[in-house]
Amino acid sequence: MTTQRTDLQIAHEAAMKGASVIRHYTENRDRLTIDHKGRHDLVTQADVETEQKIIEVIRHYHPDDAFLGEETSADAGLSDARTWIIDPIDGTTNFAHAFPVFCISIALWENKEAKAGVVYEFNSGELFSAEKGGGAFLNGRPISVSKADKPEEALLATGFPYRDLEIIDPYLGLLKVFMEETHGVRRPGSAAYDLASVAAGRIDGFFEYALSPWDVAAGTLLITEAGGTVTDWQNGQDWLFGKRIICGNEAMTSYMSDRINRHIPEKLRRAKGG
Repeated sequence: MTTQRTDLQIAHEAAMKGASVIRHYTENRDRLTIDHKGRHDLVTQADVETEQKIIEVIRHYHPDDAFLGEETSADAGLSDARTWIIDPIDGTTNFAHAFPVFCISIALWENKEAKAGVVYEFNSGELFSAEKGGGAFLNGRPISVSKADKPEEALLATGFPYRDLEIIDPYLGLLKVFMEETHGVRRPGSAAYDLASVAAGRIDGFFEYALSPWDVAAGTLLITEAGGTVTDWQNGQDWLFGKRIICGNEAMTSYMSDRINRHIPEKLRRAKGG
């Protein structure tokens, strides 16, 4: 008989089992094959095998649940059913180059709302977790978003667009503004880690263009449970499939939204639903 476990406990277990696959390939890099989904979009067999291991663990407890994963079900949509949204290695390019920032991201969504989620940063062993209505935690300790309310006090994070190159020039202009007005802008290379860092108060605000559901499904729950806000680039809520996101505490989200509105053309701010 299957032991009764909470969804968050299942997500924890799945992340740890997935991490064992990643560990195998970090210790045996000569066995790692790297392919390209696009010019700047890498995939390794570690991504595929890690996602398979995560799904295997979850199916042991909930065989009828649905899955939306980057490597095995990327074309699936999101219904009201229980759906696990998985990024087996968020930061694959970092992983492929042995650059030590990459995460496992696992979230359970039901009725189109996040219910539980974990982000596990493999190299540091940091496990960020949250359940809806239960707060956010880092290795079991409560976390909260920062209280910085002035740009000159803030450290921001982002990622660089690599698919829709039409936005590069206005994006670079926006980065110049943020670099002038804040403590700086960081680009670790894993959106899940950026979101977890916002939830933990390490980063005051995060924005990015052209993200996918598996990049943000867990990290955004961390942020809202840590007292933060999440919007798209038009102050709406179409960020899961809309590919544009802003998050932080309320003051920083408002500030970033204002600057994006000023410096990014309206047609590029519009969410692109999936």
